[in-house]
Amino acid sequence: MESWAWKNARAIILKWEGKQKRGRGLKGNKTVLNECRFALVLLGTILAADRAYAQEPAQEPQKPSILAPSPRCKVESKGSKSAHGFWDKKNDWLFAGVGAARTLDYFSTFNMRRRGRQEIFLTNDAVDNHAAFAAIEVSAVGASIGLSYLFHHYGHHKLERWTSNVHIGLATTGAVRNYCLKTAHPRISP
Repeated sequence: MESWAWKNARAIILKWEGKQKRGRGLKGNKTVLNECRFALVLLGTILAADRAYAQEPAQEPQKPSILAPSPRCKVESKGSKSAHGFWDKKNDWLFAGVGAARTLDYFSTFNMRRRGRQEIFLTNDAVDNHAAFAAIEVSAVGASIGLSYLFHHYGHHKLERWTSNVHIGLATTGAVRNYCLKTAHPRISP
């Protein structure tokens, strides 16, 4: 496999060198540059392909022992319970942080609009309508909590926490950016 990869990589490089010798340099022709980028990506893919490993074979199911409960029995083992409850103290603080970050974003966006700047992600009409914009911010908090619940339900507890952390970071960064923008001064025609 590796010899095939090196042979193809060498063919690609020789083809590229041949185009350069014919007078088509990198600066004058953008297609050669695009072909060079494509060749490098293809080369990397080919060389990485022989390093990829296949999935391990599945283990054979174990025969049930005599003492094991039948599937009809509703006994929960220790491993089947989730690692924590969804509304635990840490999640409560994370969801409060998401709400606080979205509130900060709400007020920073109004401050930005009052200073004459334009909204990037939403229309200005949606932002200028206070009730509609408040509903958008509340729904963003609800969507974050809902996504965290889905991750919790399916056992992805790290992703459950990271959803709130990332949302807090992005909303706070957007709010800080809104406050840091300069006031837009209207152009005065002479």
